Amino acid sequence: MSSVASYESLVHAVSGAVGSMTAMTVFFPLDTARLRLQVDEKRKSKTTPAVLLEIIKEEGLLAPYRGWFPVISSLCCSNFVYFYTFNSLKALWVKGQHSTTGKDLVLGVVAGVVNVLLTTPLWVVNTRLKLQGAKFRNEDIVPTNYRGIIAIEFYSKLNLAIGDDAFHQIVRDEGALALWNGTFPSLLLVFNPAIQFMFYEGFKRKLLKKQLQLTSLDAFVIGAIAKAVATTLTYPLQTVQSILRFGRHRLNPENRTLGSLRNILYLLQQRVRRFGLMGLYKGLEAKLLQTVLTAALMFLVYEKLTAATFTVMGLKHSPRH
Repeated sequence: MSSVASYESLVHAVSGAVGSMTAMTVFFPLDTARLRLQVDEKRKSKTTPAVLLEIIKEEGLLAPYRGWFPVISSLCCSNFVYFYTFNSLKALWVKGQHSTTGKDLVLGVVAGVVNVLLTTPLWVVNTRLKLQGAKFRNEDIVPTNYRGIIAIEFYSKLNLAIGDDAFHQIVRDEGALALWNGTFPSLLLVFNPAIQFMFYEGFKRKLLKKQLQLTSLDAFVIGAIAKAVATTLTYPLQTVQSILRFGRHRLNPENRTLGSLRNILYLLQQRVRRFGLMGLYKGLEAKLLQTVLTAALMFLVYEKLTAATFTVMGLKHSPRH
């Protein structure tokens, strides 16, 4: 149990959270473009620069950063949970020895399941806040109207509110289970970070056999490659996840239970029927651009912050990698 509550696991968790917050802040407009392409199916612009220019022209200069605070808050909690769970379980299982690709994959899946079950309500709320006020082309989307916590005009323009009002309205109008919309595809998508960590840890082990520590470029490049592979393999489910989290599409009236397997298959079928097989990858360019750069910068900050913390505290970095 000491491994679960260890200082080292806490350092990994805080470093992962700080790294993800830093990276997401830098590349947040790319995530805005990705989400619009996934959710608003009738948008004519197909490229990330074109979508961002449309958003700025129609909704204002700050619109690409709409929903920044709830996203950053959710991301901080999510990555803290993921990194803490992953490294704690790794300490218990590996016990000072070198890990393996198979173990990394299993640990990634378990950490992902814990993360999804604990943080999905945060992501449901921030997805809606991020899309609030957006000008959609798809008439099937029902607009939202959440106040959030902070009423200051400047903050409201950015949607800098975690969304107590959003939580209240969702529970009141749709029921408490609506806060877990998209949980089923999210559970399937635990393979995304699991695959990402499997490749990242594998590349890292190979490099550390040849050198004492990772350089900044090493961390950036292997983080980017690992995320690119994971994202491409799981992207269709990520699109369904975004639609279900948003929860404002008028779905098949015979099937109102968002997040069920039937709804996932229904949304995938509708996507293919309207846009062909490539419709499952609509917005992939924006997603890859955003997620690969974000993951690469996240791992860079994570590695440097973890190493610096262990050095300052006079602790030896664990050889569990």
